[in-house]
Amino acid sequence: MDIENMSLSIGEAAKELGVSAKTLRRWADEGKIPCERSHGGQRRFQLSDIRRVAPRKIQPLEDRITINYARVSSHDQKADLQRQVQVLESYSGSHGWQFETIQDLGSGLNYKKKGLKKLLKRIMKGDVRRLVLTHKDRLLRFGAELVFTMCEEFETEVVIINKSTDDTTFENELVTDMLELITVFSARLYGSRSCKNKKLIDGMTGVVQDVAKNQ
Repeated sequence: MDIENMSLSIGEAAKELGVSAKTLRRWADEGKIPCERSHGGQRRFQLSDIRRVAPRKIQPLEDRITINYARVSSHDQKADLQRQVQVLESYSGSHGWQFETIQDLGSGLNYKKKGLKKLLKRIMKGDVRRLVLTHKDRLLRFGAELVFTMCEEFETEVVIINKSTDDTTFENELVTDMLELITVFSARLYGSRSCKNKKLIDGMTGVVQDVAKNQ
């Protein structure tokens, strides 16, 4: 018998891929993987198609790990970073999850942080069962929803411990991110040698710095 042309049930195919039957059914409906119907109306998949979709086998859910992700914007927030780590590890430990913790340093606007890149690679590799955050903005200031969509695609659960915002930390982080954003625009606008642009940037910077002083 030609093994590559072996016909698999949806349960067998899902196990081969390391995903749930629900996910495989959705992939088939979206045309991401071919399937046929048996005389009884059941979905059947070719092993060759399954292996083409997943050249490397994705870890079954029960064999995947939990990753805690902690981030701060600057070195002077080291105490907050350690606090995040303690909260994350205590939470994961209390649930009996096997976990690793990734710590990151950098603005919530920076998509090239070392820890974030490592996290995304682990998720896409298919060996992360759940991602645990203290707050949503610890991941990214903008664009976190895109990462969450990717997590859904790879069946990685997202757990956010605190839904509310830590006002003090949020304000400090927002000021840092705004100053970084202004710096980026400054480089572009100053290049145009416009006096009007320079005044605009200087005014914005002054406002943000005043907010920071009055916190």
